[in-house]
Amino acid sequence: MKIPFKYTLRNFKSRKLTAIITVTGITLVVFVFTATLMMAFGIEKTLVATGSKDNLMILRKSSQGEITSIIDGEAQNIISTLPHIAKDENGKPLISTEPVVIINLEIKSGGLSNITVRGVTQMVYKLRSQVKLIEGRFFNPDLKELIVGKSIHKKFKGTEIGDVIKFAGDNWTIVGIFEAEKSGFESEIWGDSKQLLNSFNRGSSVSTMTLKLDDMSNLESFKRYFETEKRLLPYEVKIEQQFFAEQSEILSGFIRILGTFITVIFSFGAMIGAMITMYTSVANRTVEIGTLRALGFRRKNILIAFLLESLTISILGGLIGIFLASFLQFFSLSTLNWNSFAELEFSFSISFSIVISSIIFAFIMGIIGGFLPAVRAARLNIVNALRAG
Repeated sequence: MKIPFKYTLRNFKSRKLTAIITVTGITLVVFVFTATLMMAFGIEKTLVATGSKDNLMILRKSSQGEITSIIDGEAQNIISTLPHIAKDENGKPLISTEPVVIINLEIKSGGLSNITVRGVTQMVYKLRSQVKLIEGRFFNPDLKELIVGKSIHKKFKGTEIGDVIKFAGDNWTIVGIFEAEKSGFESEIWGDSKQLLNSFNRGSSVSTMTLKLDDMSNLESFKRYFETEKRLLPYEVKIEQQFFAEQSEILSGFIRILGTFITVIFSFGAMIGAMITMYTSVANRTVEIGTLRALGFRRKNILIAFLLESLTISILGGLIGIFLASFLQFFSLSTLNWNSFAELEFSFSISFSIVISSIIFAFIMGIIGGFLPAVRAARLNIVNALRAG
C-alpha cells in the first residue's frame, strides 16, 4: 500500500519555516552551480562564434595561440598558390594575413589590461561577414588607423573615434567602432596588417592566415596539397571555428572545475540543512509514523515517503535556483583569456544540458540529505512510536 503524494505535500506545508530555510539554502547552491556552468558555456559560445566553419586558419604547429604562431613570408607565398582557394571578383585569393600583438590600455574604472590588436587585410571583410561597422568608418590601409570592437570601446579609456593610441612608437587614430555578433572579435582592435608589421619591425612574418576555399568539400584535397609541400611542414590547417573552440577549453574547463569544487563545498551545508529538517520532521511525527505502520504501511513505504519529501524540497530549491540564474544572461563579464593573454568579454549563457545538470545536482542533494532521516523513520518500532504520543 502506497502513501499518497498529498501526504507529503501536507507535511511540507505544516512546517513552512524550516522548509523555506532549507529550500533557500538549496536554491543558493544550485544558483552558484548553474551560474558556473553558464559562465563556462558563455566563454565557449563567445569563442566558437568568433570563428567560421567556412574559413580555414593556417598557423604554426604546437602554438598555444595566435601570438605564439609565426608564418614567414616564403610560407605565405606558397600557401597563396595552393589549389582550391576561393578568389574575389578581381581574381585575388580570399586570404587575410594577420599579425596579432598585445598592448596595454587603461580601464575606465581603473587599472590596466591586455588588449589584442589584430592586423588584417581588406579581404577580411569578405571572410568575416559578422563584422559590422556601427560608428565611424573602416581604417585606411595606407594610414595608421584603427577600428575598435564595441566591448573595448565600452570598457577602456581613449577608445572614442578621433582618439589616438600610442604603441610600437607610433600614433594610431581610432576611426571606427564595430560589432561582430557578440564574438571574441568585439574584444579586439583591428588595423592594417602591413602597417602593424612595419611598426613592430616584423618584416613579412605574420601570426596566422585566414582563407576561404572555393568549396568546403575540397577541404581534404586542400589538406593533402598542404601536407605534401615540405616547406609547409611546420604549419597546420584548422577550421577557424575549431581553432577558436579549442582556445576556450582551458579557461572554461578551469572555471567548471573550480566552480564545481566550490559548489560541492557549499552543498554540504545545504544537505546538512535538509538532513536537520527531515530529522526534525521525523521527531515531530513519531506517533504519526507509528499510526501509518499500524494501518499496514510497510517500512519501505515510510522510507519512500520521507525521501520523496526531501526530494520535493530539493527539486523546488533547484528549480528556483535555475530560474534566478537564468537572469544572468542579461549580464556580461570580462576576463583574461589564458591562451591569448588578452581581454575577452563574454555573456552568461544557459542551455538545456545545463538545466538538466542542475536538476540532477539538486536531486542528488535531496537524496543524500533525506536518506538517513528516511531510514530512521522507516526503522521506528510501531509500539514505541505509538507510546511516544
